[in-house]
Amino acid sequence: MIREACEEYSREVEKLAHKMLELIALSLGLAANSLNVYFKDHQTTFMRLNHYPPCPSPTLALGVGRHKDGGALTVLAQDEVGGLEVRKKSDGEWIRVKPTPGAFIINVGDIVQVWSNDKYESVEHRVMVNSEKERFSIAFFLNPAHYTVVKPLDELIDENNAPKFKSYNWGKFMTHRKDSAFTKQNVENIQTHHFRMQE
Repeated sequence: MIREACEEYSREVEKLAHKMLELIALSLGLAANSLNVYFKDHQTTFMRLNHYPPCPSPTLALGVGRHKDGGALTVLAQDEVGGLEVRKKSDGEWIRVKPTPGAFIINVGDIVQVWSNDKYESVEHRVMVNSEKERFSIAFFLNPAHYTVVKPLDELIDENNAPKFKSYNWGKFMTHRKDSAFTKQNVENIQTHHFRMQE
């Protein structure tokens, strides 16, 4: 019963993610379905159910450390406890995202930032734990196939808008990121900005 409910939820949220992707494509002056080709076959999309137990010293623990989502889009459902924080680019301050009942949080991932050549930006975020209440969230990650080459879209590049990122293979990027996530504690994990062109 629970498995069937999760599968149905995943299918419906995937439809929402694709609709958001179509709106992003239109906002970039592209055809609505122009990004669908990256998700037709062998996509690496997945869903994660998160449980954060209460912590008596929440300032000493993180639910999830600071990061940017590497994929295309993330659709997040969080409960009323909250805990998601985003980092302001201007001063580095962390801002709590207030839970809104019945609403999703949509995170633009690094892939959309690269495809849009910085017209969209992936936002750094983290999750803080609560001292008294447990927290639940469901994160749906829309990701392309492993063999996808990620680079600024050709339609957005011209003599006045040079590419700001080098191309990279999505599968190799994610494999390297996962392999190094816990082994190199004092070294920054691979990020999309490592592929940024020198100005």
